[in-house]
Amino acid sequence: MGMSASGFSIVRGGRVLDLPAGVAAPADLLIEAGRIRELGPPGMPAPADAAIVDASDRLVIPGLVNAHTHGHGSLGKGAGDRWTLELLLNAGPWITGQRATEHKYLSALVGALEMLRKGCTACYDLYFEFPLPTLEGMDAAARGYSDAGMRAVIAPMVADCSFFQAIPGLIDALPADLRREVERMRLAPAQITVDACAALLRDWPHDRDRLRLALAPTIPLHCADEFIAACGALAREHGVGLHTHLAESKLQALIGMRRYGRTLTAHLEKLGFLGPDFTGAHCVWLDGDDVKRFAENGASVAHNPGSNLRLGSGIAPARQLLDAGVNVGVGTDGAHCADNQNMFEAMRFAAYVSRIRDHDPQRWLSAREVLGMATAGSARAMGFGEDIGRIAPGAWADLVFLDLGHINWIPANDPVNQLVNTEDGAAVDGVMVGGRIVLWGGHFTTVSLARVRTQVDRAWQRLLELNHDARELAARLDPVVSHYCVGLSRSPYHVHAMASVGEAG
Repeated sequence: MGMSASGFSIVRGGRVLDLPAGVAAPADLLIEAGRIRELGPPGMPAPADAAIVDASDRLVIPGLVNAHTHGHGSLGKGAGDRWTLELLLNAGPWITGQRATEHKYLSALVGALEMLRKGCTACYDLYFEFPLPTLEGMDAAARGYSDAGMRAVIAPMVADCSFFQAIPGLIDALPADLRREVERMRLAPAQITVDACAALLRDWPHDRDRLRLALAPTIPLHCADEFIAACGALAREHGVGLHTHLAESKLQALIGMRRYGRTLTAHLEKLGFLGPDFTGAHCVWLDGDDVKRFAENGASVAHNPGSNLRLGSGIAPARQLLDAGVNVGVGTDGAHCADNQNMFEAMRFAAYVSRIRDHDPQRWLSAREVLGMATAGSARAMGFGEDIGRIAPGAWADLVFLDLGHINWIPANDPVNQLVNTEDGAAVDGVMVGGRIVLWGGHFTTVSLARVRTQVDRAWQRLLELNHDARELAARLDPVVSHYCVGLSRSPYHVHAMASVGEAG
């Protein structure tokens, strides 16, 4: 099932979502060379040799777009429980360490397959390699997406400072034996990493309509100002996006204020890092001036409510951002820190956490707003403009087909409300990316899931063996890291982003 020799296909018999109108009326879609050419009434004319895609009893929606994830974390789902962001970073060396090229490929592949199975057709992936990104490793991740049939922006996640170096006083607070261990955790020197990124951007072999690059200095506190500036200059030189974790935890916000004498967002603005090609992930601990900075610089936010809840980071000011005119997308974050790649769940969390920031229901995020964020908003954050995240002539035919006979849609009342408040991905029956069917009847057309499972199980068991010592070290570090970071986080800050009663900020 796919396009004809002439490059045409026609989707017939479905109910096509019109998000602005909030309805899903019967309609046909003519697709040419992977893009939507025409949206018309049932039975509309089509070339005689157009391949027919039968969407009877299906709701057709634009593919969901994941504004923030980590493909390297897909093998680590369910690896931890009561982790703060800082405890997750402490666990990072054993969750993602000792990776061979095969492991990098499989991790991206299994993440892509989960996203596709749950109705997501494109993602912004901040993919990490230690000690620095390589063409071989990033190509392996890209092949994972390509083999699954998914669209992605892959942003090598880079830094010149380790987590332990970034938290002032943390290394000194460790017992001597642990201090010696963490002092050996060194990333590559800044210039070597910048040169590696430049080589990646120069030599990238993939079709940039499907698999493009961006740059992701991971967290401002983990990067010297010169390193951040160099990444910004390199991105502008090559016309690619920039993405970073910004004010995700209260600890980050506090340290940023102490180090720079200004908020993290204000500091990035001073460095010239904010702009239309910049996406800030999480953005939980923003103040009103930070929100204005995003708006004035035309920057985007990747809202990750599920991960923020999972790690206890707080509740991002999504309503304030939207009211200021900021483009906001929705992300899942990585499977090692959110445990799934389900954009339906992420949308529901986005809607619901807005309700515990304000008593007025008119200030809550509506289902229509959230669905728009998880499609067109995320598409803009990824740099795809209006090419994806919508069903309209000229857009790529990235489509999801939901079974209206599934219990989630019995009865079928309001398509927008049910997509956000009811659907959990279980009714996803088919997925098309660029006019190509990659999932149909609930089964992948691109790979054997049974074979992938065997490969992943074998790879993960081998990685657990290789990372045994790193896991033991992380367990020994956990109580010290937690006690120290929680203690610092109890300091007052001028932003309130926690739901706990009596929390000082």
